[in-house]
Amino acid sequence: MKANVGGIDRALRIIVGLAVIGWGIYAKNWLGAIGAIPLVTGLIGWCPLYVPLKFSTKK
Repeated sequence: MKANVGGIDRALRIIVGLAVIGWGIYAKNWLGAIGAIPLVTGLIGWCPLYVPLKFSTKK
């Protein structure tokens, strides 16, 4: 598992993930759990969708 998520991409994923989870808690809606995807990919620095696309934001 080679890191493929760079600095700005990583920060945005964490912010968006926390925002979606926060919205889900506020709205009492289970769809907020979708925020876990960008949050986890931002925290670990690896996106499985980037692999088949041969894309990387990490320098």
